[in-house]
Amino acid sequence: MEAEEASSSTPNPAGAKKDTTRSKEEDMLSLITWNVDGLDDEDQPERARSLCSYLTSYSADVVLLQEIVQPYIRFMHKRLADTYTFIKGGEEGYFTMMLLKKSRLTLLNSEIVIFPKTRMMRNLLIAQVLFRGQKLHLMTSHFESCKANSAERMRQLGLVMKMMSKAPDDETVLFGGDTNLRDYEVASVGIPSSVCDLWEQLGEPEKCRYTWDTRANTNKDISFKCRFRFDRVYLRRAFRDGVPRLDPHSMALIGLEKLRCGCFTSDHWGIYCQFSVE
Repeated sequence: MEAEEASSSTPNPAGAKKDTTRSKEEDMLSLITWNVDGLDDEDQPERARSLCSYLTSYSADVVLLQEIVQPYIRFMHKRLADTYTFIKGGEEGYFTMMLLKKSRLTLLNSEIVIFPKTRMMRNLLIAQVLFRGQKLHLMTSHFESCKANSAERMRQLGLVMKMMSKAPDDETVLFGGDTNLRDYEVASVGIPSSVCDLWEQLGEPEKCRYTWDTRANTNKDISFKCRFRFDRVYLRRAFRDGVPRLDPHSMALIGLEKLRCGCFTSDHWGIYCQFSVE
């Protein structure tokens, strides 16, 4: 599957030997975050099949999904339940979900934190896991949508940043999700110095900037064309002496291929990223 990739080091060439690549990837943590637009009924079966195909192809250790609906879960469970542990952020309407690769991660616990002032059933899904003996806190959310709800999604970002920065110093925290945030909103809230934005940390690669791009993605019939970096990945490294550090290694946009039905897998591009362990 095609992907636009940016890396902190030279990307693997297309002809790289598979054994070498696999060896390197086994030493890294891989993650996908993707708003899959399960609310859109148009060509839903083909888009769900495409989603499963991407997840199988990339075989990420952690998958963070937004706008999941029950038909998607039933479809995915039949194909992916042997490989992944499913953690749902809700039951009704649309919600978030995590998939954790059973062979790589051990689930310790999970919880749902309700955003107290949400009007759109939005929450924060959290899982504590073990990865190669190291504790990780994984978070995903779908922040409040639409311009009119700017203040609420900024509050939601502020809550997430507070939780990330106050996590125990021996734990790494990773957040990935659809924030619906504009850059000026992020600047207004402020990101703690202990937290880094993956895209910024990797040098702000232009080819990975826009995850919601109505110029390139035609799933939504929108008269005006716009591009935003709604989908974001944040990292707060563990900082206790002797604890392994996760560092951003690469990121790529996925879901760029148009399906035979004429739609893309979602109206958002997904993000596939890797973190080195040092």
